Amino acid sequence: MARLGRHAPLAAGVSLFAPLRLRGVELRNRIGVSPMCQYSSVDGFANEWHRVHLGSRAVGGAGLVFTEATAVSPEGRISPSDLGLWSDEHAEALRPVASLLRGHGAVPGVQLAHAGRKASTAPPWDGGRVLPDWTTVAPSPVPHRAGDPAPSELTEEGVAKVVSDFRLAAMRALAVGFEVVELHFAHGYLVHEFLSPLSNLRTDAYGRDRMLLAVEIAHAVRAVWPERLPLFVRVSATDWVDGGSTIEDTVELARRLAEAGVDLIDCSSGGVSTEQQIPATPGYQVGFAARVRREAGIATAAVGLITEPRQAEAIVADGAADLVLLARESLRQPNWPLLAAHALGAEVAWPRQYARAKPRG
Repeated sequence: MARLGRHAPLAAGVSLFAPLRLRGVELRNRIGVSPMCQYSSVDGFANEWHRVHLGSRAVGGAGLVFTEATAVSPEGRISPSDLGLWSDEHAEALRPVASLLRGHGAVPGVQLAHAGRKASTAPPWDGGRVLPDWTTVAPSPVPHRAGDPAPSELTEEGVAKVVSDFRLAAMRALAVGFEVVELHFAHGYLVHEFLSPLSNLRTDAYGRDRMLLAVEIAHAVRAVWPERLPLFVRVSATDWVDGGSTIEDTVELARRLAEAGVDLIDCSSGGVSTEQQIPATPGYQVGFAARVRREAGIATAAVGLITEPRQAEAIVADGAADLVLLARESLRQPNWPLLAAHALGAEVAWPRQYARAKPRG
């Protein structure tokens, strides 16, 4: 597994543009594109939009580009317009995406997800409302928002199917050329619902040990994901609610996931409760990545209102995280890595088609 000692803070040079090696995969820099829902699939299939959207970020210089949250089952989609990987046909639709990313120098990554009780919503431009005629599942029959329909409590057989769905989706991702899998255990979706005492009221093994499902999925995926390829997990480091999960819980979870073969913890936060109070300021989640890295001894990624090149450079140079993942800033500026390299004085080759636009001086 990718442990801290293999990714110590870099002593000199432009840290953001130093290669990062995780198992047998090398990223050309420490900049990745976070999974971002596009709400542009039909029946879960990737299409031209995904190829253009994701491919442009690889052309723009990112070292790692993730698909959006890609559902491991139809009922696990956040919305009916999400990507899916619940069949071989869905995998084949993603094959050109993985090939395109690799062909333009980025490592292709896929985030595997199950939305749990937060499934069945309309795209944001259609109001994000809860859709009827969609049975959602959760650890306990507790709705996410007051007035929402209560989800069905997963049986132990249902839990076993979720584990199997993640494993099968990882196998399909491997077959079509993805080199990084990230398991989405954050933002109030199914596995986070098991992790949080706010949403997991079970009294069985999955309630007595709220981390059990996360660890079981990590073991199941690692068993089919080759030793040479890295495995990431996105977590919500805190629920931002009294009585919810804390950073201390997350450090312990990171230790257990590392033992299961996870290589990097992607540290986000929140999403499980409408009562959360998030102090959304630039870099507000970086401290979580730094603490998990330091106390769990595992590589981390930092996210959350990271927009400026020198801000990102400092995160990596100071050893707070091994990787910086951009979301909205990448939507605003697909070529952010190329422009950041210029701003920081790093020597980075631009695509020859764009070379005449490279800033001078």
